[in-house]
Amino acid sequence: MSDALLPYAVGAAKRARRVAVRMRRRVERLHTAPAFGGGIPPRPALRPLHLSVLGGRTLNVAVLAPPSADLASARLELTRGGRTLRLPLELEPQGDGTLLLTATTALRFTDTPEQPGDTGPYGPGRPGPALSAGLWRITTVLTRTDGQELRTGVAAAALPAADGPVAPVSPDPACGAHFRLMRSVDGFAVLKVRAPAHQAELNTFALRWDRITVRGRIVAPQAPPAAYTAQAVRRGGGAVVQAPLEWDGDSFAFDLPLAGMVSGRRAHRWDIQLQQGRTGLKIGRRLTDLRRRDQVIRTSFRIIALEDGSLLRVHAYITSAGALAVSCVGIEGAPDGAEGRV
Repeated sequence: MSDALLPYAVGAAKRARRVAVRMRRRVERLHTAPAFGGGIPPRPALRPLHLSVLGGRTLNVAVLAPPSADLASARLELTRGGRTLRLPLELEPQGDGTLLLTATTALRFTDTPEQPGDTGPYGPGRPGPALSAGLWRITTVLTRTDGQELRTGVAAAALPAADGPVAPVSPDPACGAHFRLMRSVDGFAVLKVRAPAHQAELNTFALRWDRITVRGRIVAPQAPPAAYTAQAVRRGGGAVVQAPLEWDGDSFAFDLPLAGMVSGRRAHRWDIQLQQGRTGLKIGRRLTDLRRRDQVIRTSFRIIALEDGSLLRVHAYITSAGALAVSCVGIEGAPDGAEGRV
């Protein structure tokens, strides 16, 4: 490298370091919650060997018991406000003489302040604790053989890695709620619960020779099914083509109105959505842990024959944001459609 280029290289390295520092601080803030109990003397904390929420709703805990503890039982407590949910911890002696305290349970979301049966017990094969939105403190209660109880916090685990095909935090695929393990500013693990958002979740779309059938469900509905309509909205032009909906509870199905989405031999892209009042819900695959859904969910182009005998070249696909979109163009003199029908 010549001396003339050296200042530019040094400047680029400094800018790269500043960007890396800003990104690290941003990630730390994203996973950091406020401290609980300001002014209270520091609590002891157990070190977690493993602490995660997998599959969007399965809490997995494995912490090391204090070396000198003579334990008869242990439990995990999730506390928010005046509610405390208790989860038994299994005592698992290890080969090196340590004692591991473990638990696995499904988590459920509730939008009511009190849920019957919150006292447990919970665990594999049983309904999990129902948590409302907010921050939940994680505490372990250790009961010695002499009956004495020791209450400790759980130290925060390392921040999840940002690389890989799946995201470190994903929503509950059943109800759409988010259960995120975070780190409080004083170093303890807390569980943040976020309510599901009003959205239209895509289940499947079937590519046939004469139609495309979309199936999905409404998450956190805000109106009865009759208040929703299915439509395709053309990008750029604002043209809208509606389609009749079929309902089974909160699940819906409809065929794309392909005949109204054709405009000669000019290709157009359409966003597929449900309309409820003034709210447009783009139909998409969001309740998943896939990081880049457009690279994983791949679809092929399809030639579709309409009832009038015209042919379309159609590509239904998932965008990088997880939404369902359709690109179509008429071939062999397919008739005009959208402008005449909207």
